[in-house]
Formats: sequence, C-alpha cells, structure tokens
Amino acid sequence: MVKQEQESANRPDNTAFTQQRLPAWQPMLSAGIVIPGFFIIGAAFIGIGVALFITSKSIQVLEIDYTGVQTTSPCYTCTNANVNNCVCNMNFSIDTLFKGPVFFYYGLSNYFQNHRKYGVSKDDNQLFGDLTYFTSPSSSCSPYQYDSSNKPIVPCGSIANSMFNDTFVLYQIVNGTNKEVPLDGKGIAWWTDYSIKYRNPSVSPLKNAFNNTVKPLFWPNPAYELDLTDSNNNGFTNQDFLVWMRRAALPNFRKLYRRITQGDYAQGLPAGNYTLKINYNYPVLSFGGAKKVVFSNVSWMGGRNDFLGIAYLVIGSMCVVMSLVMLIVYAKFKFSDEE
Repeated sequence: MVKQEQESANRPDNTAFTQQRLPAWQPMLSAGIVIPGFFIIGAAFIGIGVALFITSKSIQVLEIDYTGVQTTSPCYTCTNANVNNCVCNMNFSIDTLFKGPVFFYYGLSNYFQNHRKYGVSKDDNQLFGDLTYFTSPSSSCSPYQYDSSNKPIVPCGSIANSMFNDTFVLYQIVNGTNKEVPLDGKGIAWWTDYSIKYRNPSVSPLKNAFNNTVKPLFWPNPAYELDLTDSNNNGFTNQDFLVWMRRAALPNFRKLYRRITQGDYAQGLPAGNYTLKINYNYPVLSFGGAKKVVFSNVSWMGGRNDFLGIAYLVIGSMCVVMSLVMLIVYAKFKFSDEE
C-alpha cells in the first residue's frame, strides 16, 4: 500500500500538458507547397544578396602595410634598428573624398589571440579593481605574474603584457605643409567592457592603487599613465587597453584605433596627399607577422563584407535551382502516373 502511494505521488498530473495530449499541427508537404516555397525563399535570398553585395562594394577601404620587410619601405630601418620609439612616415594619396565618418584601424596578421593559454592569462578579479589581487595576482597570469624581483605585475598576464603600442599621427599635406587630422579615441571600446567588465580601484589618486607593484614588462608606462593627455582615460578603463583585451577570434584581425569625425574632416578625408607618422614599437617579424593600418567607412550593414552577400546569392541560387529540378521531376512522374 505504501509503495502504491509513493508511485501515485511521483506520477505527473493528469493534464494535457504533462500527458502530452496538447493539440499539434503536422504539415502535409506537397509539391504545390514545397516547389513554390523553395522558389520564393531563393528569390528573397538573391534579392538580399544583391543588396548586401552592392552595399559592401560601395564601402571605401584603404589598407597600408607598414611591417617594413621590404627594403623600399619607409619603416624598414625601424624593423632592423632594434631601438625603441623609432619613427617612420608613410605617404599615401586619396583620389576622391573618403566619406565620413572614417574609422582608423590597426591590423595584425599571424597573431593567435585565440590560443587557449594566451586567452586565460589574465586575472579578472584584478581587472575588476579588486586590490587584493594587486598584491597576489592569479596563477593563471604565469609567467607574467611577478617580475624578477618578485613584485606583482599589474595588470598581469600575457594579454596585457603584449598590448599593441604603436601610435599614429595623421597629416594632410596642404600647400606643402602638414595639417594634423584630429583623431577621436573616445568610445572605441565596447560599452560593456568600459562600464561593466573592467573597473579601476576606488583609490584617489589612481597612482596610489599601484603602490608596490610593477607595470607589465613590455609597457613603456604603468597603467595609471597610459594616456598622458586625459587623466580619465587611464587604468583598466583606458580605451586602447579595452580594445586590446577583447581578443580576436582569427589570426588575421584588425582593431579600432581611432575615428575621424571632427573639425574639417567630419565629412571625411578630402582627396589629396597624406602622411602617416608611425611610432614603430611593436615587433612582429619574430613570429612571421605583419602590421597594417586600415581606413574604412561603414554602411547600414556595417563594414565591408563581400562574403555575406555572396553567401546569400549562392544559397538563393541553389534554392531556385532545386525548385526547378523538383518541378521537372514532379512533372515527369506526374504525367507518367497518368499514362
């Protein structure tokens, strides 16, 4: 009797939902539904693909490689000089108006930010501003956890240590003189990174939070002096630092460096001659990498992406072809059955 009562207590309620008696609809697919369906879907995909492809082609993109491998490259001396703060100038021309807003990226090739050990080499508690982890960084940061004097590194880990540190100044050559193009570095990082994921310690001045710690080995300045012109853009909420800490999924990637949206260049970069002054600091030849800068504008679909439009065109074309094949097969067998 007790056993029966226990079984009754464990039994689901006698309802349509628990006993799977809810009404259901099972479509009866026929040639009259499938063939037009494939054709309509294919036509829609082709239309979307054409729109995406044309829009993508209208986006302007200018890429300049400044790795310095070629002896004719202005940055060749920096590649082989083995000195810090080497400066080189890349000259280029724009034939027509480069419509704004213009986005300025730096790009790296053969750089695997998605490597597992590289990706976990950071201390999230430290980056959230927890002072406890300033003095005792997580072991996941090894070998960039402590320096040779056993002082804690802040921020620790391989990602922070390898932060990109080339800097750029853009000039337009007007009547033989250099006119600096203003570069806007505000808001280039994800809002979630700036406002939620990363935090500075609640210490004023910020410099005091880093007492008895050392900067990452390859950084020229400590975290509280990443931006010497804007005191609000320092520490773990520095925009360039946040952009770098959001790892790329592929080995060839580009990251937003600045936007060109101010002054005489709010409408874009006018046709003319330009000079890009590069403070060449970041080595890439040791791992067979390459560096470039990319100027691009955007559209309603985002940046230039020919693949997306091509993918829609291919899938749409396949659907249309399949609808025609099914129509031929259906007509052949239908008439055969009638005979």
